[in-house]
Amino acid sequence: MRVALVHDWLNQRGGAEDVLERMQALYPTAPVYTSIYAPEKMPPAYRKWDIRTAFTNRLPGIHRRHQPYLLLYPLAFAGLNLAGHNVILSNKSGFCMEVRKPEGAVHVCYCLTPTRYVWNLEDYVAREPIPAAMLAVLRLLVPWLQRRERAAARRVDHFLAISSAVQQRIALHYGREATVLHPPVDTARFAPIAAPGDYLLVVSRLVPYKRIDLAVRACTNLQLPLVVAGEGRDLQRLQQMAGPTVKFIGRVPAAGLPALLAGCRAFIFPGLEDFGIAPVQALASGRPVIAFAGGGALDYVDAQHTGCLFHEQTVEALEAALRSMRPQDYAPAALQRFALQFDVSVFDERLRAFIAKHAPA
Repeated sequence: MRVALVHDWLNQRGGAEDVLERMQALYPTAPVYTSIYAPEKMPPAYRKWDIRTAFTNRLPGIHRRHQPYLLLYPLAFAGLNLAGHNVILSNKSGFCMEVRKPEGAVHVCYCLTPTRYVWNLEDYVAREPIPAAMLAVLRLLVPWLQRRERAAARRVDHFLAISSAVQQRIALHYGREATVLHPPVDTARFAPIAAPGDYLLVVSRLVPYKRIDLAVRACTNLQLPLVVAGEGRDLQRLQQMAGPTVKFIGRVPAAGLPALLAGCRAFIFPGLEDFGIAPVQALASGRPVIAFAGGGALDYVDAQHTGCLFHEQTVEALEAALRSMRPQDYAPAALQRFALQFDVSVFDERLRAFIAKHAPA
């Protein structure tokens, strides 16, 4: 196989890049095609990769802010030359599935989500604020962008979806079937402890769409101890609404996260996410999860086995869930075993097998 990896952009690190790193580990000789690459913002290990960029990488200021150039990304990926590769593996949340595969090649798209600013513009604006003038232009061009993305989806041979929720979106927006392959979670880093503490826990970027305000308000009203780990532009607003039982501890280093998760009474996940790595890490630590009943959380939270779901994103609904939750009803070892199905090794094995099955003979 002559594999090419395709990724939307490399100027920030998050869950999409965790997935890309696993793909690169599986196919270490594969070049990575992308729209932009800012080496100073990415881990040093990336500098050893064969990274090939589109014309967009040379646009002024794009490494600092890539949003103003959103309309150019479809053209950038469509113009990439993938000659010589017979397997194209795209890691998509934006327009990277626009790439044109060589004749006889197979394109497998690992879909983190259909492009947000195409199918749910207001949700995208909540995540990534963009200038008002550009927002007005995007609203006018959304129908054209949707037609273009549907056309790109028809050229993909096989879709893999990060969760059942994304699988449903692929069917809705693209009219395509997809196989669910959950993202890799390094569950080996996490384990239960004999005597957890009494605090509830949130680990998240502090931005409005994460709905951390629900956890802060509910725990304040019920006078429950809550630890909020993370940084972001919503910090000041959250601090202003928090009562004395809520503690903000900032960003937690990776080395400190296992102890923090293992020590909590339960993990709160109030947002609507495509998947959600931190709740699975909590399960691997033997702690139950209280989650909003939507998105990727539905793939790993249920009241009988792993936690509690609340069905409206309201303070009152979360308060009711907090009152009903009995952490002692969940066996830590059973939660840890459940989390193993999301382990890195499972992702690696399933992705490698899928690619081998569908690669050209």
